[in-house]
Amino acid sequence: MTQSLPGFPPSVIRRLVIKIGSALLVDPAGEVRLDWLRTLVADVAARRAEGQQVIIVSSGAIALGARRLKLPKGGRGSLEDAQAAAATGQIALSQCWAALLHERGITAAQMLVTLDDLENRRRYLNASATLERLMQLGVVPVVNENDSVATAEIRFGDNDRLAARIGQAARADAVVLLSDVDGLYTANPHVDAGAMLIETIERIDARIAAMADGGSASGMGSGGMTSKIEAARIATGAGAHLAIISGKINAPLSHWEQGGRGSIFLAAPAQRARKGWLAGRLAVRGRITVDAGAEKALERGNSLLPAGVARVEGVFARGDVVDILAEDGRVIARGLIEYDSEEAARIAGKRSDDIAALLGHLPRSVLVHRDHMAMV
Repeated sequence: MTQSLPGFPPSVIRRLVIKIGSALLVDPAGEVRLDWLRTLVADVAARRAEGQQVIIVSSGAIALGARRLKLPKGGRGSLEDAQAAAATGQIALSQCWAALLHERGITAAQMLVTLDDLENRRRYLNASATLERLMQLGVVPVVNENDSVATAEIRFGDNDRLAARIGQAARADAVVLLSDVDGLYTANPHVDAGAMLIETIERIDARIAAMADGGSASGMGSGGMTSKIEAARIATGAGAHLAIISGKINAPLSHWEQGGRGSIFLAAPAQRARKGWLAGRLAVRGRITVDAGAEKALERGNSLLPAGVARVEGVFARGDVVDILAEDGRVIARGLIEYDSEEAARIAGKRSDDIAALLGHLPRSVLVHRDHMAMV
């Protein structure tokens, strides 16, 4: 199976999400790179002709709008500038995609989403249903973050993670991130000539995470390799492969399928839909650090008991999402907390027999129930 994955061919990958960053789509003058984009659209059309369903996650609205509004710093000088640029540029961006896809006989649909749309369970299911219906109708959805209304507190901040979440919502088989580098290297290839490309990543561990570089080489986008690895965590946890390949050449998908370089993060066994959604959430309210015994218990599929908790951080209410950390700081799980932060801190490390007397009421038996927890 892994030998047939490079290129994510239609014979293996039924549904594919393709993410295009601002630096690839928009030139430094703020104009769409139409010649390059036509080659990508040709790639998409060829794959669809072979039966592959395609979803596009496209950056570029802020960069396009900033030029039209003559805003400094590419429209990113302030939140207000970015929102105005996005509102202006999104029209041009959607028109461009619709026109180029129409040239190939393909109907495009626009979807603008915010972080809340995919963090709220009901709205996430609505987005998932819309994507599914568009796929059934043979349409290519073009998705972007709705930067005209998103704020610093409620936004993805980069389209790498958005692409992974859209892949999860659409039940895609794979996600490909077109980048200014052709994969994950052992060091930043722009500054280290000895950096080596890693072609296959079976598990995202501390060694892989340490290779990430958070910078955006173009200064136009908002993500670097750190955001791509976070996207890989979300995608692979949802049962989808994720690839990072170069988008700096014409027809990048064809080039990759014909032997071009890239890095593939292999999918993990998919979790149940609700747990996959929970594991992929980006907004968490608190952090619960557990001892080694509790970590082993969670790995065996048990619920989190107060006795195994070493530390509670953050302000949260019952039902909020919290990260569960090992003693060394690794995030090992994510779940819905059964107590508010004040009570959770009071009962941390306490045995069940002692909790009723401490709180003055009959407590819930667990801090995070296994049915409302996903390992990450």
